[in-house]
Parts: sequence; structure tokens; C-alpha cells
Amino acid sequence: MAKDFYGVLGVSKGAELDEIKKAYRRLATQLHPDRNPGDAKAEARFKEVNQAYQALSDPKRRAIYDEFGEEGLREGFDPEQARAYRRYRDQFGGRGGVPSDFFGGDLGGMFSDLFGGRAGRGPRRGGDIESQLSLDFASAIRGATVRIRPRGAEGEEITVRVPPGAEDGKRLRVPGQGAPGAQGGPPGDLVLLLRVAPHEHFWREGDDLHVRLPVSPLEAFEGAKIRVPTLDGAVTMKLPSGAQAGQKIRLKGKGVTPKNQPPGDLYVHLQIQIPQDPAAEPLLRELEKLMPPGDELRAKVTL
Repeated sequence: MAKDFYGVLGVSKGAELDEIKKAYRRLATQLHPDRNPGDAKAEARFKEVNQAYQALSDPKRRAIYDEFGEEGLREGFDPEQARAYRRYRDQFGGRGGVPSDFFGGDLGGMFSDLFGGRAGRGPRRGGDIESQLSLDFASAIRGATVRIRPRGAEGEEITVRVPPGAEDGKRLRVPGQGAPGAQGGPPGDLVLLLRVAPHEHFWREGDDLHVRLPVSPLEAFEGAKIRVPTLDGAVTMKLPSGAQAGQKIRLKGKGVTPKNQPPGDLYVHLQIQIPQDPAAEPLLRELEKLMPPGDELRAKVTL
């Protein structure tokens, strides 16, 4: 059964983009595998929420989804061809005959090709086929090998290599996988528009990565050694003594590594976590005595 992506996110069909983003962030936080270890249902729901957000957060993809449903988002779907077929079905279904716009309004040219009227032109390259390829954040950064069917469910499956550092909105050209050529000419290319899903904790700025990392008050005060997730696995980082919330620490060379280019850096944004247990209140009040008054701290914040 086709999914109702609006229902998955709990928003109406006319929801604004900000409402869709808020709904996604709320659900992604609740369902993230790190918060639900071993919960297969939560993991499946998390993937479903990501799929719905990828479809509805992009205006063009959302318009295609609204018009054709989930089928319109599959790899290799051609909306213009689908519209032409729909017009043919609605206007001529059951009565025979084919409308001229079903073939792009050029029946004369088509028959000319068939009967040699343009044979003098010789072999001609086939046209490019455009489609979209959805990737999760980590696969786009690390690079990935994916299997797709550019000509739809009945077409031949091909392997596409996405290079490391792929960016949302960029296009990836796959030579020779487009429309077949005419008169023995070569096929066109497959042009994939990359759509990269956002990550709950990481984000990208150029070739640099950023991550929000929770630390305890004691870890921040002592300057503890903590584990930091990176693309190459977790690494140990030494906090400066007396680290503050919002402080940014750079890990050189741990960012995006585009092909034939030096790697970017990873910036760790510290988030000092305050205990929520009521039993911590006496300790926090004692700690408050060692701090400057709150009004004095905030007075330093000026426009």
C-alpha cells in the first residue's frame, strides 16, 4: 500500500515547510536508534519518517508526490511521460487513435525518422534521462554503491557509484544509461539529482562537518577525555579544563574528503547537560554559590 507521507509526519496536505521541518525534527528525535537501542519498530518508523521528510521538504519532489503519489518518486520515473499517457487515456481511451502530443507534438518528424526522411543525418546520440537518487547523510559523506533501475520497475538494474562528499542538490552523470540513440548512435546519459537526508546531530558546511556533542558538567570542568564519533570511527578528544557550553573544538582532517582534495575538519559543539533528577537540586544550589550571579553573566550579552 502506498504511504501517506503527510500522515507519517502528522501534518496536513497544505502544511507549510516550517511545519513539516518541526514535525520531522520532533519525530526524528523521538525515534532515533540511539534513543531506542534494539527497538526494531522504532527503527523502521525512523526510516519511514526520513523517507517522508525527503519527499515533502523539497518543493519539486513534493509537487511530484502530490500529483502521482509515492510511485512518482521511484528512480527513473518520468513525469512528462506519465502526464502524456494520462492525457491519452483520458481523451482517447477505448476509442483508438493516438493524440499528437503523446509523441511530443511531432508525429511528422517521428514518421520521417521511421521511413528514412532524416536518414541523411546519420547516427544520433540518445537523450539524457533525469532522475533523483535519495541518500542518507552518512552514505553521501562516505560515498556509496547503490543499485537502481533507471527505466522503472521492469528495466535493467544498474550499479551507480556515488563518490565521497556528495552534496544535496548536485547532479551525478552516469554515462551510457540514458535513452538509446537513433540510427546506431550512442545512448545518452543518466543524470541523477542527489537528495541527501538531514542528520539529527551532524551538519555540513562546505567540506567541514559539525556535530553537537553532549558532555556532563564534571567532564567539562575537569577537561576529561571523551569519545567523539567521526566518519572513520570514534576518536578520543581531550576537553580543555573549564570547557563551556557552546564552545567549539576543531578536529583537523576529520571532515568531508572529496575526491582528489584535502579533507575538511570536524567541529565539535559542546552541549553541557544539566541533570533532570530533583535530587540534584541541592548540589546545583551549592554550585551556584561558586558562579557569578546570572544577571551579571547575561549583562555581557549585548547586541
